[in-house]
Amino acid sequence: MKINSARQAWHDCNYNPAPGQTSDAAELGVVVQSTERGPTANPAMHATLAGHIQSAIARLHFQLRAFGNAMYAAEPTDDDREEAEAAVFNLACSRAARMTASKRERAEYVAKGVFRRYRYMHQGGQSANADPLIKPELFRAWMKGEYDVELPSAAWGRDWEPFVQLCFDACYDIDARALSPIGGVIYKMKEAA
Repeated sequence: MKINSARQAWHDCNYNPAPGQTSDAAELGVVVQSTERGPTANPAMHATLAGHIQSAIARLHFQLRAFGNAMYAAEPTDDDREEAEAAVFNLACSRAARMTASKRERAEYVAKGVFRRYRYMHQGGQSANADPLIKPELFRAWMKGEYDVELPSAAWGRDWEPFVQLCFDACYDIDARALSPIGGVIYKMKEAA
């Protein structure tokens, strides 16, 4: 297990390669013959490093753990995704102005949509993907197609743009809080090496 970032470490810590296999080969279910001589200590080293990361993840608050799993786990669950979306919605609402019941109901779906956008942008751990729904008309059309939720275009800048930004801010804040302990563990491991 090579550790380049906290996001990658979160993703890779649940791989358990068999002796003589790389994590990619174990994940794909194929064995590639190599010229290595006999068993190595690589699986034991991977397990040790992964254990440190898994331990840090296990100590996180359940919402932070769910958010991180939904973002970076090799096999995220629907429960993790739903918990992450709820965390984003709740944090954004706590920072938003009061809303009517109708707007709050639609805002919950907006938070889900923003989380999906944020996940796509940071997928793979390098945060290299551009936001595919950055234009309001694309986001509104996607919301209608995905959730059957109408977001009016009139007064978008006043009614929805601030809440979308609050949801992105919530994603960034929750993500940073989830990854911070993982980064601390990585820092300690690199200092000890």
